Amino acid sequence: MKTLRIKKSFTLLLATSMLVVLALSGCSGGKSAGDVVPGNDSDSAKSGASGGQVTITHYTIDSEDRTFIEKLVPDFEAKHPNIKVKVEKAPYEQFDSKLQTLIAGGKSPDVTSHYGYGGFAEYYNKDMLLDMNDIINEDGFKASDYSIPDDLMKIYTVKDHVYGIPVNMYVTLMLYNKDMFDADNVPYPPSDYEDKSWTFDKMVEDAKKMTHVSNDIAKTQYGVDFTWSERDMRPLYFGAEPYSQDTWTNGGVPSETYFTSPEVIAAYNKLFNLILKDKVSPTTEWSKSVAGQNGDAFVTGKVGMTVSGSWSLAGSNDFPFKVGVAAVPAGGNDKVRSVLFVDPLLILKGSKHPKEAFEWIKYLVSDEVQEKSIELSGGNPPVNTKAAETYYKHFDGIDPADVKKVYEGAVKYGFESYNHLITHYSQINDMFINEMQPIDTGHNTVEEVMPTIQQKVMEIIKR
Repeated sequence: MKTLRIKKSFTLLLATSMLVVLALSGCSGGKSAGDVVPGNDSDSAKSGASGGQVTITHYTIDSEDRTFIEKLVPDFEAKHPNIKVKVEKAPYEQFDSKLQTLIAGGKSPDVTSHYGYGGFAEYYNKDMLLDMNDIINEDGFKASDYSIPDDLMKIYTVKDHVYGIPVNMYVTLMLYNKDMFDADNVPYPPSDYEDKSWTFDKMVEDAKKMTHVSNDIAKTQYGVDFTWSERDMRPLYFGAEPYSQDTWTNGGVPSETYFTSPEVIAAYNKLFNLILKDKVSPTTEWSKSVAGQNGDAFVTGKVGMTVSGSWSLAGSNDFPFKVGVAAVPAGGNDKVRSVLFVDPLLILKGSKHPKEAFEWIKYLVSDEVQEKSIELSGGNPPVNTKAAETYYKHFDGIDPADVKKVYEGAVKYGFESYNHLITHYSQINDMFINEMQPIDTGHNTVEEVMPTIQQKVMEIIKR
């Protein structure tokens, strides 16, 4: 996972937050969930149980950066003796399917987020989410009381109805292994997104200098791992849009997709060539061999650069090498170089205790708990502006000035992740993983696979 730290004034952070919203709402090509989902004004908050003790369930991913909330439960329960909190977990790959199973079985959790492959648009279109307006109005909740900028609150507000309270804000960034750069005398990559010399081709050039392949796996290392967001998102980095523009005004349902267009195919070939032609990136099988099934080869010290979500920075204090942060190099799209992931806390419609669930959410986004959560999670980035001051200082050995540049640049050139904004996304993502596997292994070309992907994407969207 990843992290950021920067010292910012409230004004600067608010400005940054506004940039996020601008990115999400169109100025940099991004969209907000509120833009893409149609209004549903019929929902109303359920009344919570009154009197007596109740138990609410928080459903999350079974990973340290999420399950740390278990450590917060005793303090919350001490302050709220009428509420018990049960934390239910699932592996990332099983998050969506288990959630659907729980809901179908009448055992809906009370609180969760879109931590799996599915996203807000999918949850909203499946009518899974509780409209929080009644609870918020009754409670007198104000985002400003929790140091949450109003603009961030708008991301998961649909036609003035609130369906999610933001809790974390991630960006895409590049991490690099300073030890590998030093060993091969390669200058560190810049953190400034306005540095025009930092391009995709320059990244490949540097990666070649650090790639050393040997029959001895212990002596093999690669220059870069460019796993940038979900697979259908990646063409956008090179300026190729795979979904029609009406996706953002049609409830996250595109009328057309362009996965067989020359531009999209060329974009995928650029990325797969890192593995198959330039041979500066590890194959999936090699990464598994050094880092395990779901491990990260970068963390093993065998990869010079990695591009991924800012959650990868969390835990960097424990990496066995010196770490730096850099801008994602320019790929050809002058507006998009970063995927943004603003995670909300959601109350599901099946919640039997929505008021108590909302009390738990308020606790998690409070100044004190957001600040405490940075350390407990290993570096999750808060939406809380006061806690952000602590967040920017959290990581050892990384220049805060670099982190600040990377963070602000990622926001400026950011686009909200497709998985939050396109319907049926968990099925789309599963399909992409399966259909692109033969390209990973070199058994099929991009040109051979994309017609099938184009057909299956449209079939899934029409369900």
